[in-house]
Amino acid sequence: MAIKQIRACRPWPDAEVEEREMSASLTRKLIDGHLVGGEAAPGEEIALAIDQTLTQDATGTLVMQELEAMGLDRARTEVSVQYVDHNLLQADERNAEDHAFLRSAARRYGLWFSKPGNGVSHPTHMQRFGVPGKTMVGSDSHTCAAGSLGMLAIGVGGLEVAMAIAGEPLYLRMPEIWGVKLTGRLPDWVSAKDVILEMLRRHGVKGATNRIIEYHGPGLTGLSAMDRHVIANMGAELGATTTVFPADDAVSEFLRAEGREDDFVELAADPGAGYDLTDEIDLSTLEPLIARPSSPGNVVPVREVAGEPVSQVVVGSSANPGLRDFAMVAAMVNGRQASDAVSFDVNPSSREIFEDLTRMGATFELIAAGARIHQAGCMGCIGMGQAPAVGHNSLRTFPRNFPGRSGTKEDRVWLCSPETAAAAALTGVITDPRDLAAKLDMAPPALKLPEKASINTSMLVAPLPGAQARREKLERGPNISRLPDPEPLPESLRVPVLLKMGDDVSTDEISPAGARALPYRSNIPELAEFTFAGVDEAYPAKARDTGPHAVVAGDNYGQGSSREHAAITARYLGLAVVIARSFARIHWQNLANFGVLALEFTDGGDLDDIDLGDELEIDDVGAVVRRSAEVTVRNATKGREYQVRHRLSPRQVEAVLAGGRIVTLDGRPGLAG
Repeated sequence: MAIKQIRACRPWPDAEVEEREMSASLTRKLIDGHLVGGEAAPGEEIALAIDQTLTQDATGTLVMQELEAMGLDRARTEVSVQYVDHNLLQADERNAEDHAFLRSAARRYGLWFSKPGNGVSHPTHMQRFGVPGKTMVGSDSHTCAAGSLGMLAIGVGGLEVAMAIAGEPLYLRMPEIWGVKLTGRLPDWVSAKDVILEMLRRHGVKGATNRIIEYHGPGLTGLSAMDRHVIANMGAELGATTTVFPADDAVSEFLRAEGREDDFVELAADPGAGYDLTDEIDLSTLEPLIARPSSPGNVVPVREVAGEPVSQVVVGSSANPGLRDFAMVAAMVNGRQASDAVSFDVNPSSREIFEDLTRMGATFELIAAGARIHQAGCMGCIGMGQAPAVGHNSLRTFPRNFPGRSGTKEDRVWLCSPETAAAAALTGVITDPRDLAAKLDMAPPALKLPEKASINTSMLVAPLPGAQARREKLERGPNISRLPDPEPLPESLRVPVLLKMGDDVSTDEISPAGARALPYRSNIPELAEFTFAGVDEAYPAKARDTGPHAVVAGDNYGQGSSREHAAITARYLGLAVVIARSFARIHWQNLANFGVLALEFTDGGDLDDIDLGDELEIDDVGAVVRRSAEVTVRNATKGREYQVRHRLSPRQVEAVLAGGRIVTLDGRPGLAG
């Protein structure tokens, strides 16, 4: 479809002020500046033009298969980048095959390619490609980290990214805009991670569902661009659609250090801007916080759990990726030795930051203290290595700690700041860094970070010219399948319930990552054998024997990663309907994209009435969901009826009924067999 010319994001001219509120939030400016369809009223479906895309290797292989199935000639975005950052371990040939496939696809379709070891996608993109005022979608839930630069950056499923690369707009329900005012200044030994943990302590893992968080206020002056990255990144753990910060002096300083000062555009909310809802944090009142196992929302003060033994500390990940975070840990352990009870691991977040850390001498301080330095990549954050022992506490500067995500089924993963991580590495127990400082008479480190970054673009491969790109062939190894053929929903459904689950089921539990499953991310039939492994390891066999079936769950179903594998593999095994009390945004979208009907209980108590094996019926499905959002589901086993609803737009209804969104694209070929 043709997309109309997009206006640059800017304060609205006088002639247009009368048509909208006198004072606009920055989020509203970003949305209005890219709006190509719909009305930007909360709950309404809107369409946004997308400037940039981000894909990574754990999800990007499916995006490239989708581009192939769509018959795309060349990327139509301003910038699209394929990163290799998640699955770097090459225990056998499968990961190497994926990396070769991704390189060939980037060459064929006109994407930048970030080679393995160049860095985690989010901080690397921020360093090299992020531009204030631009929109971006990424096939990674933490794409929202780019909001630290004043971007509107949204994590979505892979098919949404493929559509954006092909020039299609992003469709989403207009979120509420949540203004969070920051005042004061962070105390010693408290950092940006404690700010987002405070938000999670207050509001939990679904507190920002269908909301965009916009931070503003005088407290911003003490937060660097990378500090803001920490906060924006973990907005995903609140369930937020994205997070937005202004593009101000901190952003200008960051881009200048990256040699990209010409990309700076000053952006801010208008004075007195209004928000749909508000909150306020006085930074000066915060203390070191920690998220207990096994949820980012299970937050308590560090002093409340001090003394718990620790056997592993891992520093790194997209949640704490900045040079300052690594340098703080190095300064705290300098001249000291990590506890002999602790495996002390450091994962540099980008090659550039690794170089800067080494130039400062901080790498040597870490090594001397007993740290093990790993590749610049996600590593243990996605369960690729660094799995902890069963029953042993692992403290990590990571974004999430869902059960089993670490690669250990019965793990005990805690989320904390770099300061708290360093204190635990030295003492062997959970320790408030303020108490460690008092005990050792340790002053807060005066970090001297370089004014200019060690800019090294040698591992970024630019897109090929069009004529040369069209001659490229996709390099497909034996482990790389094609997308399964879609099947439309039957006219009437009578399906048994194969799984009944509670609240906050994550995509890690539906389609796990980790060293066993993740190497099959390009091979749907093989990856399907791991579906719902975190819930019922017998599910794949039961699903194959059953055919079309349903699962039921509680609140916030599908939280966490954006991986669309969690929808595709279940659909491949016959999942037709999911009924839950509520859904996480990205997984709900992925279900619709791949032809799974997602329904919500209007009376949450109805979940308790449904048992495994119950037969659920919906007659004349197409007519029912086209006619109304309200749907009656009959429990044929018990002779009862439940009222449920869908939140699908007419566009999405047709996609679900057809078997998936890609089938409905006008003028596009169907999925490959």
